[in-house]
Amino acid sequence: MSLDCTISKSSIVVAAQEQLSSDIGGEAIILDMKSGVYYGLNTVGASIWNLIQEPKTLDEIRDALLAEYEVEPEKCDRDLLTLLQEFAAVGLIEVKDEAVA
Repeated sequence: MSLDCTISKSSIVVAAQEQLSSDIGGEAIILDMKSGVYYGLNTVGASIWNLIQEPKTLDEIRDALLAEYEVEPEKCDRDLLTLLQEFAAVGLIEVKDEAVA
C-alpha cells in the first residue's frame, strides 16, 4: 500500500481520530495510538495541529497562518504543504477532496 498522498488547495484535512495530543508551552506533543510513536511540533506546527482539529481546507489553514505569522505567502504554501504531506504519510491526518461529499 502506498503512503503517497496528494494534497491540493481543494483538499480538506483533519487530524485523524487515533491521536492524543497535548500543548506544552506552545508546542505540541502527539501520540499516534496505532503505532505508539510520539511526534513533537514547534509553535507553528502546533498552530497547524490546533487548526486541523476540525476539518479545514488548505486555504483556510494558510490564511490563518498568514494572519498570525510574518511569512512570505509562497514560503507558507511550501512549508504547509510539506508538513501536511508528512502528517498524511504517517497517518496523523485524513485528507479528503472538497468535491467529494
